[in-house]
Amino acid sequence: MRVLIYSYNYHPEPIGIAPLMTELAEGLVRRGHQVRVITGMPNYPQRQIYEGYRGKLYTTEERNGVTIQRSYMWVKPKPSLIDRVLLDSSFVFTSFFQALKGWRPDVILLTVPPLPVCVPAALLSWLHNCPIVLNVQDILPEAAVHVGLLKSKTMIRVFEALEKFAYRTAHTISVIADGFVENLENKGVPSNKLACIPNWVDTGFIRPMSKEDNAFRTENGLDGKFVVLYAGNIALTQGLETVIEAAAKVRHIPEIAFAIVGEPKAIEQLKKHCERLGADNVKLLPFQPREKLPEMLAAADVGLIVQKRNVVSFNMPSKTQVLLASGRAVIASVPSTGSAAKAIEKSRGGVVVEPENPEALADQILELYQNPELATRLGKQGRQYAIERYSFEQALTQYETLFEKVANTPAVKPAYRFSVDKSSS
Repeated sequence: MRVLIYSYNYHPEPIGIAPLMTELAEGLVRRGHQVRVITGMPNYPQRQIYEGYRGKLYTTEERNGVTIQRSYMWVKPKPSLIDRVLLDSSFVFTSFFQALKGWRPDVILLTVPPLPVCVPAALLSWLHNCPIVLNVQDILPEAAVHVGLLKSKTMIRVFEALEKFAYRTAHTISVIADGFVENLENKGVPSNKLACIPNWVDTGFIRPMSKEDNAFRTENGLDGKFVVLYAGNIALTQGLETVIEAAAKVRHIPEIAFAIVGEPKAIEQLKKHCERLGADNVKLLPFQPREKLPEMLAAADVGLIVQKRNVVSFNMPSKTQVLLASGRAVIASVPSTGSAAKAIEKSRGGVVVEPENPEALADQILELYQNPELATRLGKQGRQYAIERYSFEQALTQYETLFEKVANTPAVKPAYRFSVDKSSS
């Protein structure tokens, strides 16, 4: 089978959807399928085109059997709304012509956000008479409205129209959590058009490892400490200030240390907050190479998932599966009704505390510090759940089965109503 993956992000970008789509593409190749990927020049999370890709309109490369077709996009480090529109528009335009180069696919896997890419993908689907599987990682514009990223009523209406178009033109919509299913059904998307396939983690790569002789601990002065780790994207939806405020509340215990690993510019902002609060027990560190990720996770006693209280309930951070697989206890400072909270509770691999509440977070960290047996038990339970629920091979089989089913059935485009919650705009 020939699978075309249309994804804004891909290797070598280290976080978010890029590692997932990279693993999926290469996994499909190992199972005998042909895969080509339409993507942009790597730029995330720094929002700067990586060295070696700058100044290029198009480039094609091959990695582990996957043909990767990259195209130019407009990128700025601190994008305004206009910059984001230019970014999406540039990728929509340039990627379509790149996608035309190559064999005809049997199925297109399109990842959103960003939503505007549904337009070139739909045109490509029409030209090649092949179905689209729409992989929804976040539901726009709702998510952007809730956190204040999208305020213009005109732009909200444009994105609502794009959302409706994306759902209508897709043969099947794959979502990553049950909350997405309910959301889309409430918008009139038929249940038989939806497939829930959670994001996965490579449980062979991300695995429990000893804290002893751990290079990450040694290099960062963390040997002998009870380490609380946050690693990943630092954006409006996270609210990492809560972590620093919790750290300040326990700084009288020298054995407890915090490590926040993220994009350098975001780290600089957090550094100022640390200085204001006197949180000298926080290590602020740049992203580590992906091959060092298992060792970094193993350096922790506790892994953190952090969201603001206004994050929409269906949002599911990809770090959830990764932290569970690492075999370390998880503290999720997230909305209690959200997908992340439900996943942590089902896994019995961690505890959920009220978001944006540094006192609650500090109290829970202290409880696990004082009860290492509890922390160990939570880590083991989380690891077992990750193997049973989030293994890569399981997800790969589900996608492979879905692609084969979709490719061998005629495109179905049923008419359905589409309602919008006007209160959000």
